[in-house]
Amino acid sequence: MANDMRIRFLVVDDESSIRKLCIAIGERLGFAAMEAENAETALTHAEEHLPELVVADFKLPQMNGVELLRRIKQLLPGTEVAIMTGHGTVESAVDAMKLGAYDYIEKPFRVEKMRSLLQRMAEKVQLTAENQFLRERVDAETRLDGIVGTSTKIQEVLRMIARLKDSAAPVLIVGESGTGKELVARAIHFRGPLAHRPFVAVDCGALVPTLMESELFGHEKGAFTGALKSKPGLFQTANGGTIFLDEIGELPLEMQAKLLRVLQEKEVRPVGSNQRVPVEVRVIAATNRDLEAAYRSGAFRKDLFFRLNVVVVHMPPLRERRSDIPALIRCFLERHAPSGNVQVASEAMRALLQYDWPGNIRELENCIARALALGDRQSIGLGDLPPAVRSAQERHLSSEESSTLESMALADMERMTILRVFEQVSGDKALAGKMLGISRATLYRKLKRYQIPLKNPRKVAVAVTHEQ
Repeated sequence: MANDMRIRFLVVDDESSIRKLCIAIGERLGFAAMEAENAETALTHAEEHLPELVVADFKLPQMNGVELLRRIKQLLPGTEVAIMTGHGTVESAVDAMKLGAYDYIEKPFRVEKMRSLLQRMAEKVQLTAENQFLRERVDAETRLDGIVGTSTKIQEVLRMIARLKDSAAPVLIVGESGTGKELVARAIHFRGPLAHRPFVAVDCGALVPTLMESELFGHEKGAFTGALKSKPGLFQTANGGTIFLDEIGELPLEMQAKLLRVLQEKEVRPVGSNQRVPVEVRVIAATNRDLEAAYRSGAFRKDLFFRLNVVVVHMPPLRERRSDIPALIRCFLERHAPSGNVQVASEAMRALLQYDWPGNIRELENCIARALALGDRQSIGLGDLPPAVRSAQERHLSSEESSTLESMALADMERMTILRVFEQVSGDKALAGKMLGISRATLYRKLKRYQIPLKNPRKVAVAVTHEQ
């Protein structure tokens, strides 16, 4: 379920035959299809499964299709809803379209017509998602604290963030140390409806064992030596928002049991108190350990693992997304030398691309900061890099592989530049060519190379494919 990227489709009708027909059509189109016989069940499905397409009958018991449309649009503004109508209710369906319905279809309908409707709805959902994804990716490129990169694996992460930000489901972020797991947690929180609510990050590995329960759940005055006054815990501080439990695998078993109780009962009991305090928080956890192996060996509670392992986001190590290294370097240069125009020599860039980066993005940033501190702050040469990085080109990739990698990185940077310019000029090709300093013929060749369609200039930046 965590990695199912199919479009989710919900059909709502009190006639079983209609539901089964729509389910069959949706599944043949490759959708993850589900059904509901009334509006109340449909809303439950909407909250739990976040469908992207909904087809609902206008006449439903208790709550009609228009009211269901209104409720779904409040809950999931990006979901497309179509209304099925019977004889004499077309006018009402047209009114529903004024309230945000995508379209309506009359019953009885032909299979081909329903299939066409679902395909059009899916295309709009995908177009909207790609547009949003591109905006977030452009933002990530320009914001120093963003998730920088255009590689396929980072695109997958950003797509997952876009799908998770409106959900309250627990998220487990898995990846090596230094890959940016907290950035993902913050992106999920601050790009969603909880953005104005607290975000509390907890490094479970840094908590003092004797004070761990007090830090997480709070304590009463006099609960232990040094407790001179009552203090709320981090769960209470995060109430109404998100708590990010970094390195969750470092919690001892006793604390895992108490954490599980809090997640199940949605309340905490401060140390030294008999009163339980209700808390409503979204939990995002992260780990660089294999929690499944840990629970099988008895080092991690199985029930807590399955409580947290609802949706999993895998953060790729930097060695698996080398084409993002130039963009990351540019980001770190802007962060640590904002007033300069620091250049990176080709031999230095080659070494940076070939090094395996066991410390991932954190190590890369430290490397760039070190090079700036020890160099002339005008350029970074091979000699400014740590010995381990300098020797990477001798140990690893051949010159042919290195050249291919550099070409891939430059292509990513060029693609990103073109997309950013098109975003700025709202798809104006002539103005984009002038800003890029290239002729119209050259611009068209590059658009064709990067498979950027021009059906709608204002949405030119929505269909980007990554060439690996």
